[in-house]
Amino acid sequence: RAFAGTERVVTLFSQGVNQSAAGTDKVNAILNAYLATGRIGRPGMGPFSLTGQPNAMGGREVGGLANQLAAHMEIEDPRHRALVGQFWDAPAMARKPGLRAVELFQAVAAGRIKALWIMATNPVASLPDNAAVEAALVACPFVVVSDVTAATDTARHAHVLLPAAAWGEKDGTVTNSERRISRQRAFLPLPGEARPDWWMIAQVARRMGWAQAFAHDGPAAIYREHAALSAWRNNGSRDFDIGGHAGLSDTAYDALQPVQWPLPNGGVGTARLFGDGRFFTEDGRARFLALTPPPAAEPPDDVLLNTGRIRDQWHTMTRTALSARLSAHYAEPFAELHPETARQHGIGPADLVAIESAHGRILVRALITSRQRPGMVFVPMHWNDQTSAAGRVGRLLAPRIDPVSGQPALKRMPVALHRFPAAWHGFAVSVDRPDPRGPAG
Repeated sequence: RAFAGTERVVTLFSQGVNQSAAGTDKVNAILNAYLATGRIGRPGMGPFSLTGQPNAMGGREVGGLANQLAAHMEIEDPRHRALVGQFWDAPAMARKPGLRAVELFQAVAAGRIKALWIMATNPVASLPDNAAVEAALVACPFVVVSDVTAATDTARHAHVLLPAAAWGEKDGTVTNSERRISRQRAFLPLPGEARPDWWMIAQVARRMGWAQAFAHDGPAAIYREHAALSAWRNNGSRDFDIGGHAGLSDTAYDALQPVQWPLPNGGVGTARLFGDGRFFTEDGRARFLALTPPPAAEPPDDVLLNTGRIRDQWHTMTRTALSARLSAHYAEPFAELHPETARQHGIGPADLVAIESAHGRILVRALITSRQRPGMVFVPMHWNDQTSAAGRVGRLLAPRIDPVSGQPALKRMPVALHRFPAAWHGFAVSVDRPDPRGPAG
């Protein structure tokens, strides 16, 4: 009733919706509600996805998913395959999507994938059932890892470890959630042998015999090609079009100001899409998707585990673990419990808690607050084997995925928990003040 009776409504949704075995249906349900009430493309209203990391939209624009081609084109659409194949003179285009992340490592474990190049991610720490992910990597004949950190849970299994440029050392573009493309300029020099991702890929491609196709001399040349592909036989039929940048000089690219796409050749940036009621379909009309709600889940006998982020840490801590100030927020992995749940399991404030599932076990500190619901436990996803002894929460999670997107279900896992009877505890003492217990005997 509140939604129907209030004209200007914005729905903000993030990983609580997305990281589910029915996440695609949940998002489509939100979109259907806004389409049905005509609240798409109008000021002060609409669905708004709060993505899990910066430049998430930019990754999609260049085809960074297993079911995508570049410039928002789709592998399974024969027209899109033909367009990209013609543009790149690539007759052997893939005809079906590749493997999604969870499926990929299952294929590695089964021996169907013999070589793997991992860049910009730390799957041993971030994927569900990550003990199985780690076992797959150990058995893989050839693993290459590009990373900004020499020691991660994934990098320790690399046969070849490539030093990648970090975000402050890169030069290129990023895109935010309002379709705004911004130049990202390096503010630190490349340390040692570190190189950008594009350079590594181009070097390998050249040695495989594709020197002419990968002859880019820098980000500006790659961006021009990207822009030209987006406009290739487009004529307003596809949403992503930045053809207006296909002829940018290196100097103009260096000075590029933030701009929103679509930006067709001869046009200007577009601040708002769909306000005219027209969509990027053959007849210009939007498409509703009929959904079949899943059966109601039975209440679990055990506690339900939820995972997520905390304020001061980034993903698996590759950007934040070395900052003493950020780590002062929460210094160790923890299980956040409602007082009633803690009481039922005999757990007191700051006790050590063992949490177990069919997939693994972790050991974390109890944080008892009223922020959690009874019967729930929240554990952050940041800590890994580099920063804790047994705090990698992905060990507990089942490798369930959304059947459409392949997104792992990270938000609802039945677990058992109990107080861990530690024989002794160690506490850090600051070197700037005396030990209140007196000198060591």
